[in-house]
Parts: sequence; structure tokens; C-alpha cells
Amino acid sequence: MNLESTSKISIIIFRLSIDKYHILDKVDQPFENPYPSDSLEHLLYRKNWIDTVQWHYEDIIRDPKINPLEGMKLKRLIDASNQDRTNTVEFIDTFFLNQYKNVETHENATLNSESPAWALDRLSILELKIYHMEEEANRGDATSFHREKCKTKLQTLLTQREDLGLAIDQLLRDIAYGSKYMKVYKQMKMYNDKDTNPVLYKDKS
Repeated sequence: MNLESTSKISIIIFRLSIDKYHILDKVDQPFENPYPSDSLEHLLYRKNWIDTVQWHYEDIIRDPKINPLEGMKLKRLIDASNQDRTNTVEFIDTFFLNQYKNVETHENATLNSESPAWALDRLSILELKIYHMEEEANRGDATSFHREKCKTKLQTLLTQREDLGLAIDQLLRDIAYGSKYMKVYKQMKMYNDKDTNPVLYKDKS
């Protein structure tokens, strides 16, 4: 993968994942990754697939008629999905850390507040917003007012994608040239941890 155009390649991969999901449009469909398991493309495809499934989990759980027991099951699936998402982001950052581990940083190099993988996380979710806003902007059973409103929102999202893509590519160039450096913190989701969630560890005593 050419890291000089990471954002453009990522968008293509994200859209492939989104399009593939919507062929069946089922949250429990089997997942198949078309990219080699040791590649960045593999991680990006998996990342977006997690986001796409979770997008639809979030749609389903907002159904006011949902059975409470089914809603609780879905909440647990969303929690697991969030953890999977976080883990995959960390795998992507590990890829970049290895990619740039031999770069000699400048004496005045600065730390970016967001790692490359978390910026790509935002790009993945943004691509989902664009896909679904395109659907709404062209929805046949919606009013013309609704469609026009969604077209305006879509233009904003497309501009945001362009800006975020440029920022991601610039960040990776800066890291490659040593003017910025990476520092990655493992995310600590306390609510999933039986040792840090008081509701869970109370049951152990």
C-alpha cells in the first residue's frame, strides 16, 4: 500500500466494505476479508466492517418497539463491537509504529494529539455517513424538501472527507520525515473490564 495516498486508498477500501455489507444488509452475515492478513488493507477493511455492522446495530436498537430482552442482547453486541473496534484501531497504529520505527525524529519534532489510526477511524465512520446520506438524498419515498436538505448535508460531509483525508496524509508525511512522532496509548475501556467495572467486580466478592 502506498502510504503517500493512504486516505484515498482507505476511502476505496471503506466503500468496498460498505457496498459488500449492503448486498445482504444483515448484521449477522458472514465476514470475509479479501485482503492478505498481514496487510494494512486487511486491517482497514476489517475496521470499516466493524463500523458498518455497528451502524446498523445502532439503528435497530433505536426501534421504539424493540423487545427489551432483544434490546439488552443488542447492547451487549454493541459493547463487544466497540471493544473490537478499539482493538483494531490499535492494530493499525501498531502497523504505523513499525513502519516508521527507524525514522530519526527532528530535535523540535512535535506530538500530534491524535494518532493516524484514530484519524482513520473517523474517516471510516465519515464514509458511512456519506453512504447513508447519499441514500437519503435520493430516497424515492421522501419529500423533495427532505432530499434537498440531505443533499446540502452530503456536500458538507464530502468537504469534511476531503479535509480529513488531507490532514491524515499530511500527518503521515510529517511522521515519515521526522517532524512529528507517534505515541500510542492503549485504550482502557473500564466498563468492559470485570476488574474495573464496580457492577461486575461486586459479583466476585
